[in-house]
Amino acid sequence: MISRIPVRIISAGFVLTATVLLCVLTPFATAQNSGSPDVQKPQLNYEFFKTRVEPIFLKKRSDDHARCYVCHQMMRHGGGPLSLEMLPPGASSWTEEQSRRNFEVVSKLVVPGDPSLSLFLRMPLAPEAGGLADTHQGGWQFASEEDPDWQTMAEWVRGLKVASSPRPL
Repeated sequence: MISRIPVRIISAGFVLTATVLLCVLTPFATAQNSGSPDVQKPQLNYEFFKTRVEPIFLKKRSDDHARCYVCHQMMRHGGGPLSLEMLPPGASSWTEEQSRRNFEVVSKLVVPGDPSLSLFLRMPLAPEAGGLADTHQGGWQFASEEDPDWQTMAEWVRGLKVASSPRPL
């Protein structure tokens, strides 16, 4: 017998699962990175985020994948772990203030310097490539870590700055 569970209940379940994973993995990630006090963790660079990462949220990847923003806009995602600011009417990018808020939200989902422990990179990655299975209802945006957009996001997590980016802007 197939039951018809309301979409809101299913969505709430996925948001709850993602939040639980965030709470479970954050202490592990903190412990992994707290090692020697001599080791300096990279700083997340706002300009790199704004110019290289944020555009990925608006990019149409393929016919079978929605843009990240479609599902993760604040109005639709309702305060989930990755709730992006609503674009101003008719705008194709965020205001400076909105970009800074997006930066703060997304920064909470990464372990600076370690893409492998960052939910921001693990959630949209296919399970066979190391992604978190059955937790990203938007589908697997990245088939592998070799995807250029995934690499760009990983560069940000590793602390690259716009000027130090190995690829042209």
